[in-house]
Amino acid sequence: SPQVQPFLPQWLAQPKLVQKRIKDNLVPIRDVPGIHPRLLKKLQMNGIESFFPVQAEVIPAVLQSASNGYLMGQGGYRPKDICVSAPTGSGKTLSFVIPIVQVLLDRVVCQVRALVVLPTKELAQQVSKVFNIYTDGTGLKVVLITGQKSFAKEQEMLVQKKVTGYCSLADIIVATPGRLTDHISQTPGFSLTQLRFLIVDEADRMIDDMHQNCLNQIVKAAFQVENDSGSNMLFQRTKPGPVTAASSCYPQIPLQKLLFSATLTQDPEKLQQLDLFQPRLFTSVYSEKKTLGDGTEAEQDTNKKYILPEGLSQCYVPCDLNSKPLLLLHFMLTMKFTRVLCFTNSREASHRLFLLVQAFGGVTAAEFSSRLPPNERQRTMKEFEQGKIQLLISTDATARGIDVKGVNYVINYDAPQFIRTYIHRVGRTARAGKVGVAFSLVLRIQERRFLRMLKDAGIQDIKKHPVKGNSLKPLVQQYEEALSKLEKTVK
Repeated sequence: SPQVQPFLPQWLAQPKLVQKRIKDNLVPIRDVPGIHPRLLKKLQMNGIESFFPVQAEVIPAVLQSASNGYLMGQGGYRPKDICVSAPTGSGKTLSFVIPIVQVLLDRVVCQVRALVVLPTKELAQQVSKVFNIYTDGTGLKVVLITGQKSFAKEQEMLVQKKVTGYCSLADIIVATPGRLTDHISQTPGFSLTQLRFLIVDEADRMIDDMHQNCLNQIVKAAFQVENDSGSNMLFQRTKPGPVTAASSCYPQIPLQKLLFSATLTQDPEKLQQLDLFQPRLFTSVYSEKKTLGDGTEAEQDTNKKYILPEGLSQCYVPCDLNSKPLLLLHFMLTMKFTRVLCFTNSREASHRLFLLVQAFGGVTAAEFSSRLPPNERQRTMKEFEQGKIQLLISTDATARGIDVKGVNYVINYDAPQFIRTYIHRVGRTARAGKVGVAFSLVLRIQERRFLRMLKDAGIQDIKKHPVKGNSLKPLVQQYEEALSKLEKTVK
């Protein structure tokens, strides 16, 4: 039977298409309407002279939705929610940092007005860093809540108790889900009733995991009735409903959701859970029509569900289990690959591989996994970016969404089981218009399934790159010595 096309709501079926070729479509920052001179100056101080296509589309859209000040949507209407689907490394972070800082520039009282939720500590840190750059000198307070400090310490950063009651110490909060929900339920005086922007980055992951509950709790907290003093009644929010005479005499701070993802789900049911209001979708994930010489159009790769960075080349190496470590050493030592990010499917596998490479010698390697404390992960990351470490061995959990500078090669030591994992891994290289290569080591028994997975996702330009057994031979003796050395230490 023919496949049933799921019914797509109009906003999904007819999104605003954003140019995917970053390099050819840069927009000078002064050409993007409505950006505050103070922020333009900051951008230039940070070496940013032009915006990527996603930024040039999304920044004005968010600014416009708050053009009457943040208490009102445009023309008194509730602002529309915004979804952005764009590949890794296309500049999503600045697309929300700039407009949010600008909208909050003229706030008088410190209240939590913007909340950014991210799946990992590293991502949260990265985003709060960017916020700090652009809020510096504005008086806006950015607080990072990821459980890296004690719960009590975080509470002190969020609220202050005064004789008159609690007051907020944060305008913008950047948080991971677990710690955030703890504060919602356990921190006295922590309030989201003035929240204007809820940004969910890596949204697909936030919807998939148990984090859906976190999003529900945030929204519930945002519409909670505050019982401490009558004066707040003026800005009391009611759950959005039809406009009535009563509801229109009190201005209500609208809560606007901004969702960002490299792989935004097309599943209407999942998106339904997010309870979006008249959403607009901006996407650079689309298929292009190619015009043939005779003037007719050929529909090209309509099934391209995912989009990979322009400068990325992809290869796969058929191999067997025993030759995998040798292949990695071959790439590092014989082929002299530099700045390699190597993925395994578990922390144990990462750790074992790291010990093996170390025992073999000749490669400066490090592991990057949730086994290590955050300060060590940061140090490792820095050394990798400075080129002191040539091989970084990591799990997916640690690497998702993280912006590692200057990755030349991604090696999938373990072939990824899901297409999304593949997209996110290989997207760590060839960022922001640069070039990069991704190698996947694929066991012969996985080969058919792996290629099928890529083909279903419309990825056709992966080349087979066999490595002959002969080229691995010179490494075998030293490798076996390293193995026995390892077995001794493990025992």
